[in-house]
Amino acid sequence: MLKYIIKRILILIPILIGISFIVQLLLMITPGDPARIMAGASAEEWEYEQIRIDLGLDKPLLERYWNFISNAMRGDLGRSFHTKRPVFQDTMQRFPYTLLLATLSVGLAVLIGIPLGVFAATNQYTIKDNLAILASLICVSMPSFWFALLLVQRFSVDWRLLPVAGITTWQGWVLPTVSLSLGYAASISRQMRSNMLEVVKQDYIVTARAKGQTERKVIYRHALKNALIPVVQTIGGIYGMALGGAIIAEMIFSIPGLGNYTLSALTNRDYPVIQGSVFILSTIFCLVVLLIDIAFAFIDPRIRSQYIRKTKRVVKGVADNG
Repeated sequence: MLKYIIKRILILIPILIGISFIVQLLLMITPGDPARIMAGASAEEWEYEQIRIDLGLDKPLLERYWNFISNAMRGDLGRSFHTKRPVFQDTMQRFPYTLLLATLSVGLAVLIGIPLGVFAATNQYTIKDNLAILASLICVSMPSFWFALLLVQRFSVDWRLLPVAGITTWQGWVLPTVSLSLGYAASISRQMRSNMLEVVKQDYIVTARAKGQTERKVIYRHALKNALIPVVQTIGGIYGMALGGAIIAEMIFSIPGLGNYTLSALTNRDYPVIQGSVFILSTIFCLVVLLIDIAFAFIDPRIRSQYIRKTKRVVKGVADNG
């Protein structure tokens, strides 16, 4: 198991290098010059060129990329073109807000999606199943920004139950969490329903029912654990998407998170902030996927036993050769 984890961590290195290079290339070919924006329309040509030199924009693509990646390995993601503050420091100050928002929204989605999927699967082809499928389709089809604005209109403007924006109190987290979680919950419930329908047809489920076990015990003790394995992977992907996809919620509800920070950098063509934010989010997303793969071994005994058998074969081979 340890060998597998080390191997997966080593695979992350070329992935992150490739992502950072693509971001550098896209920044270079994207219209808009940060030096021209900072110089202003009335600036002289020599002033514009001097700003380009100061920002390092006069250097070739490969040299700029090498400077970024070599500094990133030392924990230095550069300084913002506009604020002159270290990108890593600003990112770490804002990232906890994004992390909390993603964790709350995905956690609520799991609490809604898994029971809803089990409920739909155990009532297949009934009115309850159809209503659950309809609710999932509505939630997954709604644009998140539209739903967020609808929540603000009802709960903040009309009923005055929750604040319009800001996170100074716990009430400020309710609307952004709900606005993101329902779409995630719909995806989880659909996956859960599909998996449960496949699992309940297996022979060991038929055997458990033949032994006289209650339906609740069959579903929650035998079927649910095996049906959760693909759902865990879905949840991991959703969590990674939530970390990078909370930009709209952060804008609407004035959350000083990493998404809002990155969007502002895109508007101002602040290249170090864009590169640093994408690099950190990519690293976290890859780590989340790695943790999900490791979690499979603890959820599915078959996967865990596979690693144990491999380890025993290696140890036996070393002993025989010795």
